[in-house]
Amino acid sequence: MTIGVGGSTAQIELEKLVNMTSKVQAITAAELKQRIVKAQTIMAENNIEATYINAGTNLYYFTGTRWYASERMVGAIIPQQGEIKYITPFFEVNTLEQYMTIKGEIKGWQEHESPYLLFKQTLAECGINSGQIAIDESTAFFIADGIKKAAPQFELVDAKCVTAGCRAEKSDTEIALLQQAKNMTIEVHKAVARILHVGITTQEVTHFIDQAHRKVGATAGSYFCIVLFGEDSSYPHGVKSPKTLATNDIVLIDTGCQVEGYNSDITRTYVFGEPNQRQREMWLFEKLAQKAAFDAAKIGVACGDVDVAARAYLASQNLGPDYETPGCPHRTGHGVGLDIHEWPYLVRSDRTPLAKGMCFSNEPMLVLPNEFGVRLEDHFYMTDSGAKWFTEPSYSIDDPFGYQQT
Repeated sequence: MTIGVGGSTAQIELEKLVNMTSKVQAITAAELKQRIVKAQTIMAENNIEATYINAGTNLYYFTGTRWYASERMVGAIIPQQGEIKYITPFFEVNTLEQYMTIKGEIKGWQEHESPYLLFKQTLAECGINSGQIAIDESTAFFIADGIKKAAPQFELVDAKCVTAGCRAEKSDTEIALLQQAKNMTIEVHKAVARILHVGITTQEVTHFIDQAHRKVGATAGSYFCIVLFGEDSSYPHGVKSPKTLATNDIVLIDTGCQVEGYNSDITRTYVFGEPNQRQREMWLFEKLAQKAAFDAAKIGVACGDVDVAARAYLASQNLGPDYETPGCPHRTGHGVGLDIHEWPYLVRSDRTPLAKGMCFSNEPMLVLPNEFGVRLEDHFYMTDSGAKWFTEPSYSIDDPFGYQQT
């Protein structure tokens, strides 16, 4: 039997887990203000007069305001100079004020009124009557279109240079929060591996993982969870129907949680029983492809070249080429932070230079159609001296958590 897999129960493992969040330090108001200053600097460099930040992750990043996008326009205006302003339905003004960390004037609109005309009026009050207005790229089309029609004198541009320009390079506090989330999820991975037994269902495993995440301190439980047995592991994001575990099945578990909004996202693949030769071979190829990607991650190297390195190794083992299977059918990795998938991306077309503070998943999954899949996913962040793992990669197919190495 694979080391660290099976032999325990859900009750025993849950009792062993403890809350790991006692030393978590949240993002401060001072850091949020620094983010706004950086955004304004980027705006000045790009001749952007103001940036509209829609309800969602970007609004939370810049203002500490947790508000979800809907059919009503709710957001913030960051002018190139001056204080931030908010736009919201009038009946939400008092509620929005309670959620704001960074305070600012709130402009309310009644249900029969146009929020887009209010947007135009608010810009005019800031002394902005022409020029480029950046629109948060997550903004729904109907809002951007409404702004365009209400204020045709402005040139609307993509705010990615502002949003990604600020968010892609994490601060030390952000990296610490990401590290905490990943530390919690790796403990959950170890615990769930120990409860596996013949006949357990993917639904039961998913339920345990959610409970375990709550036990280690993730108040909302699992942010997501994919549990796949056997042939189903060849579908990168899973299948619809639940399955039951059998001896010698491949087990693929991909899950994560959030700490202060920052995400973990870790995948482990191993065998419940004894790996056969093909499973061993493909598992090792996956591990070495992950290593090739990590080794290629150097300051100044293009993100896409990390993807190229992983694929070059797989091609040397007659896997692929490119996205063909058997091989890796998707990009090598993605940025991670407040969004589980965010800029930049480890994909050939992304020429963004790697910089200190950037954080990525590393998961050049191997898919063998109609057989099985192997995904080993760990995350790394960039330092002045190169890439550093958040979590140590899986050790071997026989000892995935490295119990015999310590």
